Amino acid sequence: MDELITIEFDGGSRGNPGPAGIGIVLRAQDGTPLLTLGRFIGRATNNVAEYQALIIALQKAQELGAKKLLIRGDSELIIKQMNGEYRVRHPELKPLYEEAYQLLHQFKEAKLEHNLRHKNTLADKLANLAMDKKKEVTEAEDPSPLDEPTPTPASPGDRLECMRCGMVVEVRTPSSLRPHQLKSLTCQCGQKMVGPD
Repeated sequence: MDELITIEFDGGSRGNPGPAGIGIVLRAQDGTPLLTLGRFIGRATNNVAEYQALIIALQKAQELGAKKLLIRGDSELIIKQMNGEYRVRHPELKPLYEEAYQLLHQFKEAKLEHNLRHKNTLADKLANLAMDKKKEVTEAEDPSPLDEPTPTPASPGDRLECMRCGMVVEVRTPSSLRPHQLKSLTCQCGQKMVGPD
């Protein structure tokens, strides 16, 4: 396969260390996703999860027969370590760096770029979905059930909490919409907010 393959990778941990997941996307030269994968990796730090994501992505690119890679990740630390701009000092990261380095140098061409978080959304969604489900996922969309109940109207003083990141919102003035027009509140991290039962 002579076409340029773009890898987008992301790793995350809830707690750092805590439950961790990885997300990878391999795209054809025209941007079409060839492979999407999210995987729960157990307990790890953010940086360990980022390296695990890069390693799995490189292995998957090998399986596809890729020769030329453009690799994008939103971890500036990992990208700069892989490009030789930063030294790898943490003993837990050294073997992961060495494995990623060995894999990287098996390709004819490989370029690493820092990808801003908002341009890495599919890999991020896959990692978060894998952490939520605690298993491997291949689709980022997690359809809601068709008969999802209508959200109940909020009252002044209600507190809504995100079960993923812990953000709490207190209602001062509730919406004036009718109940059937209301939508569930979504946190900035993408998780639905939970109110009082």
